[in-house]
Amino acid sequence: MPDIIKLLPDAIANQIAAGEVVQRPASVVKELLENSIDSGAKLIQLIIKDAGKTLVQVVDDGKGMSPADARMSFERHATSKITKAEDLFALYSYGFRGEALASIAAVAQVELKTRADADEVGTCICIEGSEILSVESCSLKKGTSIQVKNLFFNIPARRNFLKSNQVELKHILDEFTRVALAYPEIAFSFYQNDIQTFNLQAKSLSERIVDLLGNAYREQLIICEEQTDNLTVRGFIGKPNSAKKTRGDQFFFVNRRFIKSGYLHHAVINAYEGLIPADTHPFYLLMLDLPPEMIDVNVHPTKTEIKFEDERTVYGILAASIRRSISKHHVTPSLDFEVDINIERMMGFQSAANTSTNEYRPSSGNGNGSYRPQQFSGDQKERGANWESLYDNIPAYKEEARQTESLVFSSAANHDRTINTTNTENPSTFQLHNQYIITQVKSGLVMIDQQAAHERILYERFIKNLRNKNGASQQSLFPQQLELTPADFTLMLSIEQELNALGFMFSVFGTHTIQLNGTPSEVTEGQEKEIFEGLLEQFKHFKSELKLDTTETLARSLAKRSCMKIGHPLALPEMNAIIGQLFSCENSRYTPSGKATMVLLDLDKVSQLFL
Repeated sequence: MPDIIKLLPDAIANQIAAGEVVQRPASVVKELLENSIDSGAKLIQLIIKDAGKTLVQVVDDGKGMSPADARMSFERHATSKITKAEDLFALYSYGFRGEALASIAAVAQVELKTRADADEVGTCICIEGSEILSVESCSLKKGTSIQVKNLFFNIPARRNFLKSNQVELKHILDEFTRVALAYPEIAFSFYQNDIQTFNLQAKSLSERIVDLLGNAYREQLIICEEQTDNLTVRGFIGKPNSAKKTRGDQFFFVNRRFIKSGYLHHAVINAYEGLIPADTHPFYLLMLDLPPEMIDVNVHPTKTEIKFEDERTVYGILAASIRRSISKHHVTPSLDFEVDINIERMMGFQSAANTSTNEYRPSSGNGNGSYRPQQFSGDQKERGANWESLYDNIPAYKEEARQTESLVFSSAANHDRTINTTNTENPSTFQLHNQYIITQVKSGLVMIDQQAAHERILYERFIKNLRNKNGASQQSLFPQQLELTPADFTLMLSIEQELNALGFMFSVFGTHTIQLNGTPSEVTEGQEKEIFEGLLEQFKHFKSELKLDTTETLARSLAKRSCMKIGHPLALPEMNAIIGQLFSCENSRYTPSGKATMVLLDLDKVSQLFL
């Protein structure tokens, strides 16, 4: 029998490895940025063209490489960080497997320029599909510049599976954001198609958060710090009222390495229990520092998953530190049992903390445990004597307050049993607790949830506008400017045509800022900004949870955000309009998410209630 097992050529082995390491342009960005940080760079530039499909370039001012190191860096499993197995448990740096550059060079055209501080000239290496084309000397300042061109040029099938430029750019922004947040002491700049998107100076962590995620985070940050013998927790958490329905503003860093951990996320959510709704997620950026021998980072090819030696201890310390931070910054309400604020305001008393004579304490003179009455100054007595003046503005009190009256409860049997509603024109239709619409039908009565009904009506209207691309727009007399996060700005550009079809008219007004010129006619005046921001948030939530197409997701999101809410009073014509529009819907009984819009109570069911 002939031998059938053969050793793979290096080029094919590198392409197979690239399937794990290089999934999309964002994977290249992550590896190159991490290499620059490992080199000790203080200034890093990221240059992107066509969402990384045409070019990904990273330029840094790190220590650079010698000609021999530059050549060896493209070999598989060539690394400067591991010499023995024990080194795997003493890692503080990023790249250690030695697969990144070899894998990238297997599926792209790579040009590397580097110069160490001790060298007079630099080294330029050109590689295409794992094949070295040239190795030359070049003039270069200290540091490294690496260009990755035409990603997956030799694997057309992989290139065809890449998403649109907006989607790929969003992934790149996510990777850039994570690295930039982990190292606020390093200056970063980001260029997309020759346009500068970010110019981040070396600052504090809080300033880096605001620079990257937007000014909206300036007012919601709560510092979180905790230090134990083996674990240090530092960073920021968000105020409970800033929690969102979608995830994406949650960052864990372990020894400056971004990780994903559902277990630690549960610790954060547990610390917020009772402060935020169950289906929302708070912002947090938490850095955990602990000895490298207590974690194992060599678990996942992208190194975003790690193992802890003692997960339960980390969980408990993390949850306790967050609870302490929330309490320390007075986010949770606190009660002062020594002072009655209402009495102080009405009577004009000073608090016990400021007036030593206002103490109410046991008397120590008679020894019988009795209490000495509270002593007041002359001014306080005078003000306290006029307590009745508080009721001068209540006419009924002046004459009747001191008279003893007997309360008489009349019998309900003497009252007219006819339902008393404000809709005297048509008493068969009325609103219950500003939440439900009750109307009489031939077989009984119908109870309609006004919010659910309005959501169904708007959804069918929006889905029709999106398909026909003819949504009505009302122009704003005073256009509003909205500053979005980089991720939201990229998302908005990716669905710009659909937003226009709904009736949203906007123009780019600076970096990550738009000017909202028009909104759908269904949007209430004065809520344009709130609805648009909520639409993007709801869109991200539905996109991650339901996996629907863009049209369906957008129609559901806008209907959810712009429908009337519980507690909205309705006049009779408005109730009749909702009833008519609801029954003309294709599916009038349920919202897009499956919630019932109405309940029919026929006369038989009503009769059974009295049996």
